[in-house]
Amino acid sequence: MTERTIDRAAAHILRQARDAAAGEAWATAYRLLGSLDADCLTPDDCAAFADAAWWTSRIEESIVQRMRAYSGYVAEGADRQAGHMAWLLCYEHQLAGRTALAAGWLRRARRHLRGEPECVEQCYLAWMDAEDAQERGAFDEAMAAARRMAGIARRCGSPDLLAMSVQAQAGVLVSQGRLRDGLDLLDDAMCSAMAGELSSFFTGWTYCLGLQQAMACIDLERAAEWTDAAMRWCASMPEENNYRGLCRVHRVQVLELRGNWPEALTEAERTRAELLPYERRTAAEAVYLVGQIQRRRGELAAAEESYDRTHELGRDPQPGLALLRLAQGKADASAAALRLALTSGAEGEPRGGGLERCRLLAAQVEVSLALGRTAEARAAAEELRSLALDWQRRCGSEATLLHASASAACGAVAFAARDLDRALPLLRRALALWLELRVPYEAAQVRMTLAAADRAAGDVEGARMELRAAEQAFRQLGAVPDARRAAALLADVRRRQPGGLTEREIQVLRLVAAGRTNRAIAAELVISEHTVARHLNNIFAKLDVSSRAAATAYAYRQGLA
Repeated sequence: MTERTIDRAAAHILRQARDAAAGEAWATAYRLLGSLDADCLTPDDCAAFADAAWWTSRIEESIVQRMRAYSGYVAEGADRQAGHMAWLLCYEHQLAGRTALAAGWLRRARRHLRGEPECVEQCYLAWMDAEDAQERGAFDEAMAAARRMAGIARRCGSPDLLAMSVQAQAGVLVSQGRLRDGLDLLDDAMCSAMAGELSSFFTGWTYCLGLQQAMACIDLERAAEWTDAAMRWCASMPEENNYRGLCRVHRVQVLELRGNWPEALTEAERTRAELLPYERRTAAEAVYLVGQIQRRRGELAAAEESYDRTHELGRDPQPGLALLRLAQGKADASAAALRLALTSGAEGEPRGGGLERCRLLAAQVEVSLALGRTAEARAAAEELRSLALDWQRRCGSEATLLHASASAACGAVAFAARDLDRALPLLRRALALWLELRVPYEAAQVRMTLAAADRAAGDVEGARMELRAAEQAFRQLGAVPDARRAAALLADVRRRQPGGLTEREIQVLRLVAAGRTNRAIAAELVISEHTVARHLNNIFAKLDVSSRAAATAYAYRQGLA
């Protein structure tokens, strides 16, 4: 084959590769560009090669090709393009956790773009200015930078970066505690993504940032809706889509909360495979959620392995690991780990609020009560309650998940102190909120405490119904240890039914004690008067009484009325 033939063949392949990249057929573009000698590629080709590698989850190769593109643009004196490549290299190194390299490439991006006339690439620098000021708590400065970014994007005609500027402004508002305003802006950005107004790269980016913010704002409903939209978009894209794993981890979070554990486990494994080794911190979240499900299923050895792996990948495995230790009978170790987790982060910095601290505090209540440390449990529950109220004050609406956790914790502490007048309303409110959120595991856990409180208050029938509902929920979830505990308590309640009465007979007796006539009882229970009379005869016989008054007195003595 002659040199001229080789050149023609390479030119043909290069045209095909460019067409594939333009059509976002990233796997094809990657294969074709990879078959060519590096000397055949222009800086634009190297940039397309980097994009193809990124979309197909070859992050290190993406970085190599992007540096080649950067060097080519520098050699040509193309500062705008060089600045853009430098910023993308900053972004990729930042995602990989290489903060020093990211900072170096950001400085280069600034150097290339500083003297340029206004251009769309300068949006990236304004975005970095906004994030830097936001981290320092300089919110006015951060908002000014985010709005500067919006102005540049609008004047340069970039819907992509205009949407990202909306995300940046929303982030500043959320950091200020103006959650409602921030989430309203996020809705606007997400609409741009869902309406197909953005390029593929920025559509995925908008979804990822929006989902992170929704979970950080403890807005489960938004997170669920946006996750569904994000996954529909991912499904519409070619299989080569690096955003699949990034969006999927949020789907796993929602599935785990909503009790769809089999699908959550499947999605978590896919997420781990798609993200490792380049997105270790995000993959760690999926591994942690697997450990949570395994622990609740009673697969304690497997859960311990998952928590160990979570730690290796850089995510704190608390509070799941502490609750695992409690399940293993190591309550003191569990309590010590939680105290440390609540007072300091991985680098000795105080932990923030929000969902993470909520879960730590809820776990501390559970562990402290198991150890009989009521005062410690009360302090954690009160902090959780304050966190929920503060969140409500800041965002102007109730954070339902926080209030559900706070009510459950305060109710459990009140029951431990035998303050039933306070415990019962709190537990019933917690149950209502968890049911409203459609979070079945936590709802079933509250039912267990509520059953104990009902029984202590003399409402044996109420306790039986809560235990039965809890057992059914645990069995449907596959939470075997909890289901066994609920079944054992339910059997104990049934054995101790007063006077050997059936459930229906207890219902009739309660209504008799409330002064209802046979006709009224029949109407309320939707049975015939003849059936009511038969139940009454059975009740009189079992209790060895001969009148409604005597049956009523028995009902009061047994706490049934």
